[in-house]
Amino acid sequence: MSRFISRLLLALTMGLCFSPFALADSCEPVSADEALNAERMRHAAQTSGDFAAMEKIFSPDLVYVHSSSVVDTKQSYIESMRSGAVVYKVMTQTDVEVRTFGCVAILTGNGKYDVRVNGKDVTVPLRFHSVWKKSDGAMQYVSWQSTRIP
Repeated sequence: MSRFISRLLLALTMGLCFSPFALADSCEPVSADEALNAERMRHAAQTSGDFAAMEKIFSPDLVYVHSSSVVDTKQSYIESMRSGAVVYKVMTQTDVEVRTFGCVAILTGNGKYDVRVNGKDVTVPLRFHSVWKKSDGAMQYVSWQSTRIP
């Protein structure tokens, strides 16, 4: 299964780097520190309800795959938070590794997320991939996928 995930991530990375969309804008080398900082900024935006920041850093073609297998777009993900259906209270990541491939950075690690979903508080332990792309001098959040830790 891990070979499958590795191949899937490689295909995703190559698609981001060589797709017509990637060629239409600039693709600038990203450092591990830039990716980690962007992820911290995303957490700050989500836990404080800073929707203007989310609109700015979330890529228009964001694909967000929840641990429940629900898939959100940028619009549906932000709307779930704006409506109050989902409220991120604390987002903690550990054992984070960053791999960079030109303008793409993939973060992999464990996380613990204290979230209110439809009025119910839950703590969700996860393994995750978070994918970022640097273009036109800015970091863009392009993809997330997570799996619950039993």
